[in-house]
Amino acid sequence: MRAINCCLLFLMFAVLTACQDQQPAGDSEKSLEEIKQEGPISNADMIRNPVSAEEIDTVNVAKINFEEVTYDFGTIPEGKVIEHTFKFTNTGKAPLIISNARSTCGCTIPKWPKKPIPPGEEGEIRVRFDSKGKKNAQNKPVTITANTYPNTTRVFLKGNVEPVVNEPSK
Repeated sequence: MRAINCCLLFLMFAVLTACQDQQPAGDSEKSLEEIKQEGPISNADMIRNPVSAEEIDTVNVAKINFEEVTYDFGTIPEGKVIEHTFKFTNTGKAPLIISNARSTCGCTIPKWPKKPIPPGEEGEIRVRFDSKGKKNAQNKPVTITANTYPNTTRVFLKGNVEPVVNEPSK
């Protein structure tokens, strides 16, 4: 009899402690309907709360508009360094924040503004391409990551690099 009482007591304890691990739904996460009732969804809200990402605000965000997306540097001899400035305007309704600009290799190095660009203001991204060790047709993308929709934009340097021909010594 005592063994049965101990078993029942253990089972009751196991059931009670198992139920305490469950938290009521909605305590830590809000539903999409609750978020909508609170008002407009900002970019920061979408990052902090994935539920709100179902509704993307493409109107009230920063927008990066480049004067040109491709710069053709023509034909250059191998070893020459090309520098070009891509100018842009923030045509959106929020300050533009560029968090990163990168290329696919170390021969192409972008520099971008670290401060927010207000709506209507202009900025520039300077790109340096070192053609040392590069030959023939080149198409170097630079991917800009910002608080825009979509969050990445690309600009390109393209051209042709003529190999340097070393004449044999006499």
